[in-house]
Amino acid sequence: MKKFTFAIMVLLISAASVFGQEMPLKVFISVDMEGLSGVVNGSDVSRNGKDYDYFRVIMAEETNAAIEGAIAAGATEIWVRDSHGAKNNLLPGMLHTKAKLLKGVIDTPKNMMEGIDETFDAVLFVGYHARAGTPNAILEHTSNGNVIDFSINGVSLPEAGYNALIAGLYNVPVVFLSGDKAVCDQVTGLFGDIETAAVKEAINDAAINLHPKIAQQKIYAGVVRALNNIDKYTPFKLSPPYTMVLKVRNEKELVAGVRKSGEGEFTFTSNDLLEVIDMFNKMK
Repeated sequence: MKKFTFAIMVLLISAASVFGQEMPLKVFISVDMEGLSGVVNGSDVSRNGKDYDYFRVIMAEETNAAIEGAIAAGATEIWVRDSHGAKNNLLPGMLHTKAKLLKGVIDTPKNMMEGIDETFDAVLFVGYHARAGTPNAILEHTSNGNVIDFSINGVSLPEAGYNALIAGLYNVPVVFLSGDKAVCDQVTGLFGDIETAAVKEAINDAAINLHPKIAQQKIYAGVVRALNNIDKYTPFKLSPPYTMVLKVRNEKELVAGVRKSGEGEFTFTSNDLLEVIDMFNKMK
């Protein structure tokens, strides 16, 4: 039976090649706001900020640039995860009609990666930011303002890092990221040869920003390049057991299984990565 199934798969692949048809390409896009072109202040990405509605439009436009790049590269199914704050920022009517949108908070460790599974071929990060404490970075933080550092197996991780590890559980590689120059440099150091689009560069707490339309062109082109070369990317993984070291400004009450390893520092080890991420969420 296995030989027969394999033979059928070979025939299908061969037929697709002969008739010039591409195999289906399913893409997952996680979208944050701090790394959008033009964003420099917390109020820009806060629901109470006077420019928040403007940056919701920019968020949709940069997401659409990634979607259009994915379509140009042959994507047949695209999921978008609204990943900022309460996960209720993207304007559905502004999103490309070929994409499916996942909005709202879901109480699982996947969080910004909710919806990812082994059926996807690639992950794209749009509007991402650098980890807490990164110099010359715009609105750098790791999940919330209480986190000083979060590492697994000695690797200090930005949100892009632990979200990529979640994708790696399902053998899905992150192939593209957009944000400021600091986060682009950071993920290149973590993942190696990943396609990035730096839409701004920080100078202390200010930034030199690309025009939104130019930023969108960079995102589109970067996504096309990434997906056209998808075979060169590998999922980001660390080997179990996974040991978390979390450093925070203000301590929370200990959760069972977590050990206090220093002032404002907590450690937890598990063979289950999602359990580690869950403990991070409870103690941050």
